Amino acid sequence: MALNRREFLKSAAAASAASAVGIAVPSSLNAAATDAQKEWRWDKAACRFCGTGCGIMLATKGGKIVAVKGDPAAPVNRGLNCIKGYFNAKIMYGADRLKTPLLRMNDKGEFDKHGKFRPVSWKRAFDEMEKHAKKALKASGPEGVAVFASGQYTVMEGYAAQKMMKGGFRSNAIDPNARHCMASAVVGFYQTFGIDEPSGCYDDIEITDTIVAWGSNMAEMHPILWSRVTDRKLSNPDKVKVINIQTYTHRSCDLSDFNIIFSPNTDLALWNYIAHEIVYNHPEAIDWDFVKQNIVFTAGPVNIGYGMRRKGEKSITPVRKDGSAGKYSALEMQTINKEMSKKVSAKEAPALEPYGYKEGDVMKNTPGTLKHWKISFEEYKKSLEPFTLDYVAKIVKGDPNESLESFKKKLKDLAALYIEKDRKVVSFWTMGMNQHTRGTWDNTLSYNVHFLLNKQALPGNGAFSLTGQPSACGTAREVGTFCHRLPADMMVKNPKHRAIVEKKWAIPAGTLNPVGNQHIMKIHRDIEDGVVKFAWVNVCNAYQDSASASHWIKAAREMDNFIVTSDGYPGISAKVSDLVLPSAMIYEKWGAYGNAERRTQHWRQQVLPVGDAMSDTWQWVEFSKRFTVKDLWGEWTLRNKKKLPNVIADAKKMGYNENTTMYEILFANKDAKKYKIDTSKFPQKGYDNSECLGDSRNVVGSDGKVFKGYGFMIHQYLFEEYAYFGRGHGHDLAPFVVYHKVRGLKWPVVDGKETQWRFNVKYDPYAAKAVKKSGSKSTHAFYGPLAKKILQGNLTGPNKKLGKYALPNKAKIFARPYMDPPEMPDENYDTWLCTGRVLEHWHSGTMTMRVPELYRAVPEALCYMNPKDAKEKGVKRGELVWVESRRGKVKARVETRGRNRPPQGLVFVPWFDEKVFINKVCLDATCPMSKQTDYKKCAVKITKA
Repeated sequence: MALNRREFLKSAAAASAASAVGIAVPSSLNAAATDAQKEWRWDKAACRFCGTGCGIMLATKGGKIVAVKGDPAAPVNRGLNCIKGYFNAKIMYGADRLKTPLLRMNDKGEFDKHGKFRPVSWKRAFDEMEKHAKKALKASGPEGVAVFASGQYTVMEGYAAQKMMKGGFRSNAIDPNARHCMASAVVGFYQTFGIDEPSGCYDDIEITDTIVAWGSNMAEMHPILWSRVTDRKLSNPDKVKVINIQTYTHRSCDLSDFNIIFSPNTDLALWNYIAHEIVYNHPEAIDWDFVKQNIVFTAGPVNIGYGMRRKGEKSITPVRKDGSAGKYSALEMQTINKEMSKKVSAKEAPALEPYGYKEGDVMKNTPGTLKHWKISFEEYKKSLEPFTLDYVAKIVKGDPNESLESFKKKLKDLAALYIEKDRKVVSFWTMGMNQHTRGTWDNTLSYNVHFLLNKQALPGNGAFSLTGQPSACGTAREVGTFCHRLPADMMVKNPKHRAIVEKKWAIPAGTLNPVGNQHIMKIHRDIEDGVVKFAWVNVCNAYQDSASASHWIKAAREMDNFIVTSDGYPGISAKVSDLVLPSAMIYEKWGAYGNAERRTQHWRQQVLPVGDAMSDTWQWVEFSKRFTVKDLWGEWTLRNKKKLPNVIADAKKMGYNENTTMYEILFANKDAKKYKIDTSKFPQKGYDNSECLGDSRNVVGSDGKVFKGYGFMIHQYLFEEYAYFGRGHGHDLAPFVVYHKVRGLKWPVVDGKETQWRFNVKYDPYAAKAVKKSGSKSTHAFYGPLAKKILQGNLTGPNKKLGKYALPNKAKIFARPYMDPPEMPDENYDTWLCTGRVLEHWHSGTMTMRVPELYRAVPEALCYMNPKDAKEKGVKRGELVWVESRRGKVKARVETRGRNRPPQGLVFVPWFDEKVFINKVCLDATCPMSKQTDYKKCAVKITKA
């Protein structure tokens, strides 16, 4: 019987899916599948979505991607995809895909901030960007030019953006949306290990006996990893235990042996309770040989505030009699004022007593600091004393309908699983611990428990942050697109690090700016304050993904500034902007990602971009052609009154002149041109390369001429130059070509071999080298170099008379108390709000809401509510309610029987739906140490709409 095209495709898909899971298929179906695919070209790639790093196979035909399947050879997902993964092709072909630049103009064709979007050429787009960037530089210096960067950049895009911003514009006002998702994990790594990124890997799942998920709905957020967890649980259901620790019940809870529903923010107390049980009630469980050899005990200040605006900032000045201030209402200021000082509550007083505070004390806050000092074990033990079972159960229990005795039993059972001598334990977490006003503390507390028991950096044992977008690790962290970072864990404030980068980039000494404090929330605040006057949104949706969003949208539209958004679709950020640039999407360009287990993966360009869209790498490189040595490398005065020196004379000594462009210096230099185009050899053979060769679309480029390509392999150049910084420094990456032959490698890659477990002498060559050099017999070496010489003191502060303590190859256990968040439910706003994602949609829904199947599955964001709360508030399932905070309100439909089941007193609203713009309601408090926003808790009231 003849098959039509649709049936052919369905047959091919069915056959592929069946073979992936080992199901035998009829020969007729196999034959139909083979016939259907005979003109398809299959190639490997990485999934566009979360930080898991699944490998996929893409089929192209006639210049279009026609099929996607899981890559059976990929070690992460082993041929499986989640529901989003199967639609990697369809995200690229939405009906409203952006295909040409759009500029706000009046009827005369002039730029008009209040005009309508009209199509323009790439040349006109870059003309406007150049004009407004130079205007911003003149008004505010380098701090006036900013970029909302992304953990969804490819490695090459992020590296190009950073190079132009920091080396060209001399601006550190570039910060990724990854700040919102894993900055607390990063600072936790730095503080604990002295180096970033996890010590374990996904193989821990198959080796461990116990999986504890802290604030992580893995079933929906990391579904492929959850399938591995499920497989591990079912392989030995009596031995293997799964525990979920959450503020509400969700799909991950269905697999658990037991679930702990805790009150928002009290996970700090929960971690301390487990440590208390170890230290006070099971001291025999402490592996003192490991601790004495590898660990020191430390503490830091507790009066660090909440990362909100501070008194004296322009937009909260003047303060009025009614309590309002500047652009903020009296209601908003009720919370913001706690940034300056707060009263110690009865709830947190016992936890703070060892630090010198009692109930009713006024705690005067100073901005968050990373300072910490060594303390004795006895001081650390003293910090744990308040965290008895009675105190912790009382403040932590999150479900008012659960009995205290039942809850206490769960806490004891949880501690017992960690403490059991031969039981392996992996602690996973995502946003529940990171999006937290004490997110850095929460992260360090996890390592405390694992260190005391010697259950870290061992196969099947470890605390593991599952954070990240597809390249939040690879591009945000490893490339260093944060405002304070440079590649491979180097920092802009460190003169030695700046010198290393300046030498490699062939730019004058003193070019790089040492002040890197414009994190993503500060960029928004600086726009509102009128400091940042040019901002460029790259591969993210900065105006939908930021808390207290109404402030930033108003500032973008009403202040004297120029906002640019590069995107594939017209999301909220594009609509807020003055100029919109059409970006090539993931498989329309060469790229690389780094995922949450340190695995770096590359792919080739599969198809040409739609319309006149071009990659973000191309956009940055073209923009660099508009700026010269004379434009950017003169003297600048920063807000702190420090000066960036004039380096033009030194640039001339290096062979440049005043009119040499940043393109010639940063991107088309002699090193770059060594990377040749050779379409006769792997991996270039048979694949498009729009940036290097141009393509058949004949896009008219930034100079008004048809773009014919750069003529050298810019992707390889950017990757290899970035990789240079980590090689030999515990951050080693394999060569560019190697990654096109393999399904990713976990760094450090030494002698061609990836590293499974870092810091472990048996598996990590850097640890083995460190131990050999020190002459010790330790099984571990925590060789990270940051903050390895610290002051000494006690819980209340350092004592300079004791001098500094050096701790080479050692990690840290931190004393961290429980503290209240700055906003909690009260008589006026009586309900906790938690936000997050759902399985079917990715972040702001810019891509997934344009996939018909995903849209039909979940067409709107719902307000998940406890049935008893709904009844008390007089609303029924399916009715509309207002979710209102001190910052704004949105309308959402109530769901009382859905996949997410909150306890009384809490509602959950996902943030993918721009029509249910929940981030207008959220509070922009952050962890003062990591600057990561806390989207998991603010106070709201629910009323019938």
